[in-house]
Amino acid sequence: MLYRKVESYIESHLRSDSNKVLIVDGARQIGKSFIIRHVGQRLYKNYIEVNMEEDKLGDRIFADAKTVNDFYLALSVVAGDKMRDRIDTLVFIDEIQAYEHLLTLLKFLKEDNRFTYIASGSLLGVTLRNSSSIPMGSIEIKHMYPLDFEEFLIANGIGEFAISTMRAQFLERRSLPDSLHAKVLDLFKKYLIVGGLPDAVNTFVEEKNVVVIRKIQEDILALYGVDASKYEKDHAKLKIQRIYSLIPSNLENKKKRMVVKDIEGKKGKRMSDYEEEFDYLISAGVALAVRAISAPSYPLVENSGKNLLKLYLNDVGLLTGLFFKNNIQAIMQDMRSINLGSVYETVVAQELRAHGFHLYYYDNKNNGEVDYLIDDTDHLSVMPLEIKSGKDYTVHSALNKLLKVETYNIRQAFVLSNEQKVYQRDGVTYLPIYYIMFFAPGNTVIGEALL
Repeated sequence: MLYRKVESYIESHLRSDSNKVLIVDGARQIGKSFIIRHVGQRLYKNYIEVNMEEDKLGDRIFADAKTVNDFYLALSVVAGDKMRDRIDTLVFIDEIQAYEHLLTLLKFLKEDNRFTYIASGSLLGVTLRNSSSIPMGSIEIKHMYPLDFEEFLIANGIGEFAISTMRAQFLERRSLPDSLHAKVLDLFKKYLIVGGLPDAVNTFVEEKNVVVIRKIQEDILALYGVDASKYEKDHAKLKIQRIYSLIPSNLENKKKRMVVKDIEGKKGKRMSDYEEEFDYLISAGVALAVRAISAPSYPLVENSGKNLLKLYLNDVGLLTGLFFKNNIQAIMQDMRSINLGSVYETVVAQELRAHGFHLYYYDNKNNGEVDYLIDDTDHLSVMPLEIKSGKDYTVHSALNKLLKVETYNIRQAFVLSNEQKVYQRDGVTYLPIYYIMFFAPGNTVIGEALL
């Protein structure tokens, strides 16, 4: 079974005396149901699971369950013999967004306190945005993402001691020994191919078959497309699938940002005309948004713009599948003729978002662009990150110009690449790319401030 960090969070919540119902939110096929099922069956004698998407397509038993008693009656049809008491009965409502009224009903189910509840949602963010009747004070939402690189390492037999050693090296600004560096970098490149979707990771661990892995990724991309088409059908004239299909090609452009005229080829359109489409892709968890900052100051959320938006796929394996199909040499052999910049930026976006960061990039007409900015909470400043996939990792003029602006009070800046050596030069710390797995809010300061 794959190790998932969110497991301890779920268990802690279920063991607590919280007055809120936990909802695990995220894109399809990232392992939400599996990990909730695993924890629930381990902790509760009576485990009840109901998938509302299946119910909606089938008997529709819960379609009219608008009151607590209605819900109990519907639940008894599928699990009457397991409905005992709150201490030993867990009710898992899977795909709860299929019935919006159940989100509202959660408050009253919790207040009735007959059972313990947990829920999950694949398009929950979209539902929450479009509804004003959700009792937000009665639910706690935990966002879940594909496996991050640390979880991928664990899936591939890298133990806790090795990861703890690497974390200590990271915090002390030290390089890994040659053999460990080679091993971890090799696995990082394989992570670029496989990504973090559980079915793909399991297949890699068990079979090492790239053809099967790519088929899994293709099927998941198709599933995301089906979801988008259903939403478009209910919301006329939206261009969700078109925008989603543009993400890979946009990432191959120099600027990598969304260009309005590319969506429909119409003049006079603005980013605001497609706000609902962007909201869907981001809220559904299938795209990661990186917003522009022209004058960085802490906190970044107060300075972001809406017009210069970059979108990345939620899983790097999906991207490399689209780019390279079954050919893995471009990634594994560092072919000079292949630009992997968008692949490396995607995996960093995936890591940072999974670790709790909101994503921004620096865009200034005079100074240029820097790949990522994240909040440096320790210094109440911002922290720039430049991601390099080639041998020219020391060339970063925009980052150099950014660091010269004294009013920004930037204390730390990093360049991440395939290079092994960790060192500092001119206010920049150079790190191997795999160290991105240790960037987390509250764990971003490494040693003393640089500037």
